[in-house]
Amino acid sequence: MTLLVPMVESAEQARALVAATRYPPRGVRGVGSGLARSSRWSAHTRYLQEADDGICLLVQVETAAALAQLDAIAAVDGVHGVFIGPADLSASMGHLGNPGHPEVSHAIDSGIARILAAGKAPGILAVDETLARHYIGLGAGFVAVGVEATMLPRVTRELAARFKPKAGDAPDAARGGATSY
Repeated sequence: MTLLVPMVESAEQARALVAATRYPPRGVRGVGSGLARSSRWSAHTRYLQEADDGICLLVQVETAAALAQLDAIAAVDGVHGVFIGPADLSASMGHLGNPGHPEVSHAIDSGIARILAAGKAPGILAVDETLARHYIGLGAGFVAVGVEATMLPRVTRELAARFKPKAGDAPDAARGGATSY
């Protein structure tokens, strides 16, 4: 089970997240749900004993303050990877709307190297193919290359454009029906 938690800014927060995803005595996760949905309604009879080993915790570092604490965050046992959020990071670095700013790019490249040095998986959002391949080349283990919130409207507009009447087309009634857009 993989969890990606946004806006982690300190090792203390990362340790609290690790504890929240583990059952006692290793953590503080509530046991009641282990008897329901997460154990497949008790079909997994050893769920409570085995669940901790099936957790993958990824934390998002999205601010300059978090980046300053990156080494400590990545060193937390139980954190498996660190995802860098370029948009929020650039905003916090004074470059709102410009995640490609050279200062931000350098911080991201350095961050990926630091995450790898900690033995953890680095991740990032990069919808530009060249940039995504750059991050993969640096060793990013998970790269989000698309965002459904932007992909769906784009594809929807493209689809609608293919069906809009062209100049000179016969009116809808002449084609035997009405069309709504």
